[in-house]
This record gives sequence, structure tokens and C-alpha cells, in this order.
Amino acid sequence: MQRRVRRGALGFTTCFVACTGAAIAGCGGSDGDSASSAASLEHAASTTGITSDFRAFLAARNVTEDFARDDLAGGSFGGRTTAGEAIHHDPVVFVHGNSDRALDTTGSGYLGWNASVAYFQSQGYSNAELYGTTWGPADSLQAGNQEHSRANVLFVRHFLESVLAYTGASKIDVISHSMGVTLARKAILGGSAKDAGGSYQVGSALTGSVDTFVGIAGANLGLSACFSTATVPTCGDLDGFYPGFLFFGAVTDLSQYLVDLQGRAGGEGAFRFAMFSLADEVIGGGDLVYGQYTSRIPRETGEVVFSTAPYGHFGTKTLTADVQLRLVTQHH
Repeated sequence: MQRRVRRGALGFTTCFVACTGAAIAGCGGSDGDSASSAASLEHAASTTGITSDFRAFLAARNVTEDFARDDLAGGSFGGRTTAGEAIHHDPVVFVHGNSDRALDTTGSGYLGWNASVAYFQSQGYSNAELYGTTWGPADSLQAGNQEHSRANVLFVRHFLESVLAYTGASKIDVISHSMGVTLARKAILGGSAKDAGGSYQVGSALTGSVDTFVGIAGANLGLSACFSTATVPTCGDLDGFYPGFLFFGAVTDLSQYLVDLQGRAGGEGAFRFAMFSLADEVIGGGDLVYGQYTSRIPRETGEVVFSTAPYGHFGTKTLTADVQLRLVTQHH
């Protein structure tokens, strides 16, 4: 393993990790470790969704969103087992990517946050400190239709607000993956937004309520694959991942949604980390879009970069639970 830590021009730290084997200490574990963690999921989070205590809280607040997602196996997790259970850590909210779901409880191929939840639990986190819900249909056949729509942005936003209110915590941590990165960033940054239905308000920024934000394999500058498929909703130039095009050396017509995120950079929390792979098989191109790393978060505190398999688009999530924990607890 080659590991290089450097101080960036803007003062952030980059950790560059070249993992040449599947089981290397410090590289997020191995496939076997991940499978073992997933197998112990039943000890780490409720496989029947959010707890009855959290459900009762949501009902009392007349929350209209279906955060329980009982229509899906593994649709949600989190909540106190008993009323009044103490919260000892900053609660962590996990936001999945396009067509994924909160947990994979059936071995159906949905990756969910199994490995992360199991590992955090093994390190002392309780069910009352780990939260996740499923936004979207959790159907890979509908992946091309998913956008940063008002429904998706506000669903994530209101879940973050609900966890804050329910736990009574002054701050939460947010760990996101893929499209969940750009959804969660907007949900936290707040302000105005626009989708096919018109303009809407997300609300005031939640910056002061987020300690650490972790964005794994996000596409903050769009996807190069979307350049030739702009008619696919998820690649749109309004609220999709359209990367724009070069015009006299400058990028023009980047997705309006992503332009807005760039303009609000730095407000995702007190600490902001990106984690991505140069071998990402979904983003492709060495994670580059017009010569810039699309998974890098503007004004980030630091980043962790992997260079080889198995740390691709999904491995950077499922094989890095220990790194995720260090980022939210030690901020490096």
C-alpha cells in the first residue's frame, strides 16, 4: 500500500491511498470483513425499519413523509429502543445513492449501509445514534429517472430535521454516497432551488447543526457520461448531472442544481470530507470532469482518495466503515 498525506493549497489535507490487495490494514477492510459486518447486521440495526419510538415521534409531529418505508425490505433504520434512551454520540444520518436503499436485508444485491452500520455499532454506537431511510423507488430500472427534484431534496432535508428534533442533539454527522452526496449537500445548504415544477424553498442552512459531512463518490461537477445523454432525466441540465461543455476554456451550461451547490460551498458542516476512487467504475475517467475531480467537495476540510480496485464506486462505501468513523469522530 502506498499512502501519501499532503497539505493542499487551501489548507486541507489529502490522504492518497493506493490499495493493491483486498485486505490491507488502513484501507477500509476487505471483502471478507465487509461480508462479516453485513452478516452481523441484525445486531447493529433493526431490520424491521425505524423503531416504534421514532415512529410515534414522527406521528406526533404530523410528519407526512414516509420515512419508515415499510414497502421495502431494509427501507429504514434508527431510533430509540426505549423512550428516553440516552444519546452519547453525535447521531449519524446515512444518505444512500441512486436506486440504492437504506439496508440490504435480503441479499438481493442492494448494498445499503450494512457494513457501516454494523461497524459503527461494534464501536459503541447504538440504534438510537444511527439513522437511514430510503429516498426514491430503490429500483435500478428507474435509475435514469432520478433527479435532484423537490421531492427528493425535501425528503432528505426533512429526515435530517426529524433526526435532530427526535434525538435532541445539537449536532449530527452526515455520511452520503453517490447521488446522496449532492442531495444531502443541498438539504443542508438550504436556500432556493428549482426543478421541472418550478422554484421552491428548502429552508435556512443547517450548517450549524452538522458537525461532519462525508461525501463518498459524489458527482459535484456532474458526470462526463451525461454529456451525450442529456435527455435522460438524471443527466439533465436543470436538476441533473449534466457536466456542461467547454467554451473557450471555460465550462458552460453546467447543471443549474450543481452550479447552485458550487456557489454555497463550505456550508455542509464544521468539517467536510470527500472520499473517492480514481478507479470508480460508475463515474469513470479517473473521477475527472474537464480536468477536475468531480467527487471533490468545494472548500473541503480534507479528502481520502483510493486508486485501485476493489475501491471503486461501491467499494469506497462498503469497505471504508473504519475510515468513515475516524472522519466523524477524529476529523482526519
